[in-house]
Amino acid sequence: MKRLTLLLLLLCGVCTHAVAANTEKLRVVVLTDIENEPDDAMSLVRFLTYSNQWDVEGLIATTSVHQKDEIATWRIHEIVEAYGKVQKNLSKHEKGFPTERYLRSITKEGYPDYGMRAVGEGMDSEGSEHLIHIFDKEDERPVWVLVWGGPNCLAQALWKLKRERTEEEVAALTKKLRVYTISDQDDSGMWIRKTFPELFYIVSPGYNKLGAYHYATWSGIAGDKFHARFGGAEFELVDNPWLDENIRSKGPLGAQYPWVKYLMEGDTPTFLMLIENGLNSPENPNWGSWGGRYEYYLPPTHRWYAEPEVRPIWTDAMDEVLGVDGEWHTTNHATIWRWRRAFQHDFAARMDWTIKPYDEANHPPVAKVAGEERRTAKVGDRIELSAVGSSDPDGDALSYRWFYYPEAGTFAYEASRTGAPLKINNDNEAEAWFTVPRTVRTGTMHIILEVTDKGAPALTRYRRVIIDVTE
Repeated sequence: MKRLTLLLLLLCGVCTHAVAANTEKLRVVVLTDIENEPDDAMSLVRFLTYSNQWDVEGLIATTSVHQKDEIATWRIHEIVEAYGKVQKNLSKHEKGFPTERYLRSITKEGYPDYGMRAVGEGMDSEGSEHLIHIFDKEDERPVWVLVWGGPNCLAQALWKLKRERTEEEVAALTKKLRVYTISDQDDSGMWIRKTFPELFYIVSPGYNKLGAYHYATWSGIAGDKFHARFGGAEFELVDNPWLDENIRSKGPLGAQYPWVKYLMEGDTPTFLMLIENGLNSPENPNWGSWGGRYEYYLPPTHRWYAEPEVRPIWTDAMDEVLGVDGEWHTTNHATIWRWRRAFQHDFAARMDWTIKPYDEANHPPVAKVAGEERRTAKVGDRIELSAVGSSDPDGDALSYRWFYYPEAGTFAYEASRTGAPLKINNDNEAEAWFTVPRTVRTGTMHIILEVTDKGAPALTRYRRVIIDVTE
């Protein structure tokens, strides 16, 4: 048990809750083809342990190419019921966790048919009607629609809105939407993108700018043993033995986490990018986050699709990351697996929260950067970096790491042509510095601060310093 006085515990609890309360919550809806394979149930377990961070407005059971004519709302209810048994304990660690009763009230069903067969006249469902109700709320915050299966429930809602509302009304509603689909799991996704070309839409269909096929970005959440051999970042953290010890063994919610059949939690990247950790910036998918990094471009026609894209979308981007084999790898998977230790440890800690009192669990540190987090500089300027003021609610010691994230920005420097990394002096200390190198191209430099505590499991939080390098 941590040696903290009751007063410190209470103060830490107040501070933690104040941080969550002062952050405007994102509005979130999940569409899931749960039970087509185990990974949706896995993702829902993790999702619920973070549900206090968002205003969760819908859990909707849908179909997909893998489950064309049936839905499994019952499985959502099973997992929500297990969550209800631990909700009070979660609330000892942070405030804002929704009740089981509330989550049941927003659990809905889509139309049990595949893709565009379920879009059009007579295809309304309680799921599509619930989406329209959400979109119509007088709330200017964006609505994040996280699509773990096929998006035809969303397509039906948009089809009805387009039919019954004016162009101006539809434009105002769709402007609030942020859609992230785990690849195209039915044919309605392409219809949505063509019909509503201004819609903010993230999808990773598994092809790059040159049209070459590769596994979709979201598969970087877990990868496999083959990929682990050439850099896939600690595969043991996403394998069944680790999940047995750190997730499945922990109370009634952990017991709902199924055995990995194909891939651990393929849908989880949709909300990893929405977690408040100091790194994520949901409105800027190109900045990179636990959920991966995505760039906005018009993908080439791909052999898996009969119709080409008609406008740019947020899709696969590449990061160059040092792998566990000691080699550098450029891959879209690395945009996720580079953070694997941090997000897996964070999940393990949240599962501890479901069964342990506050003083027996670990809680994330608070990372702070002294000075402005958006700065302007010129070549040759010395940039001072300071994490002084960072703290830990449990009183744990902290370690620091500063690093340059070149893919997230637009700056390019001469040495980068030969692969020389940016030199950050004292990069493992609270106070560090670097000199802006000679430029090939001016633009933004993204410097990431990682603050990790010495608790068990060790937890990490971030801050991002953006340097606008001018002539």
